[in-house]
Amino acid sequence: MIVNVGLDMIEVARIRHALEDRAIGRRFRARVYTKKEIEYCEGKQQGKYESYAGRFAVKEAVMKALGRGWGSKVSWQEIEALPSPGGQPELYLHNKTSAFAQQLGIKHWSLSITHTESYAMAYVIALGD
Repeated sequence: MIVNVGLDMIEVARIRHALEDRAIGRRFRARVYTKKEIEYCEGKQQGKYESYAGRFAVKEAVMKALGRGWGSKVSWQEIEALPSPGGQPELYLHNKTSAFAQQLGIKHWSLSITHTESYAMAYVIALGD
C-alpha cells in the first residue's frame, strides 16, 4: 500500500555553487551528505555534481513524503541514497528519521533518481502494509 510519495527537482549548478563556495562549501557538504554519499560522489570520474544534486533531491523528496522538513524528527544526514551492487539507488533512513517513518506506517521505500547536466530529479514512494 502506498502511504505517500515525494518528488523533487534541483538545478545541478545550484548544488555545485554551494559545494564550491569557499565560505559555505565544506559546511554544506558535511551538514547535508553522509560520509558514504560523499565518498561515492567524489569517486566519480564524471557527473560528480549531478550525483550530489541527485542525492539532495532524494533527501527533499523523502522529506515531502514524510510530510516534514528537516528538524526535530527528520535530519539531512539520516536520509542516505547509495547505489546497490547492481547500480540501482537504494534509500536508507537512520535514527530518528527512520523511527518517524515507522510511526507513519512506512516499511519500505521505492526510489528513482535521474539527471541531466542541468537538473537532477528524485521520486520516492513510501510503502506500508
